[in-house]
Amino acid sequence: MGEDEIRPAVAADAAAVKAVTDAAYRPYVERIGVVPVPMTADHAANVAAGKVFVTGDPVVGLVVLEEHDDHLFLDSIAVHPDTHGRGVGRRLLHFVDARARALGLPEVRLYTNALMVENRKIYPKYGYEVVERRLEGPYDRIHYRKRLD
Repeated sequence: MGEDEIRPAVAADAAAVKAVTDAAYRPYVERIGVVPVPMTADHAANVAAGKVFVTGDPVVGLVVLEEHDDHLFLDSIAVHPDTHGRGVGRRLLHFVDARARALGLPEVRLYTNALMVENRKIYPKYGYEVVERRLEGPYDRIHYRKRLD
């Protein structure tokens, strides 16, 4: 697999998906006061359901996507901290747009915790607009959408 290739995850990737997700989200545990939802996901089930796409060998980044009738939901994006600054996240976000277009979906939606301020700076740079801010259990979430042309 080429370094830039993004491919569907397979069962053998499940442990790497968990490891990269945990490494990416671990710094937020103390800041937000709860374990981020992606760290508690059933990674093997998501891989088996075809929701996970990975990049790198070994895996250094991934997205978890859910198809809906009117949008593609970006459930999680994770880049291993050791590879920050190498364009992995940018390539994954471009992949998400391309995937939505290939599925004929007009927009991508996602949310992030309000205390994950880094994300709140990144998503608008990629065309995402804030839809709403909402408390959901212990999570203060900012919901975004990106309309695709």
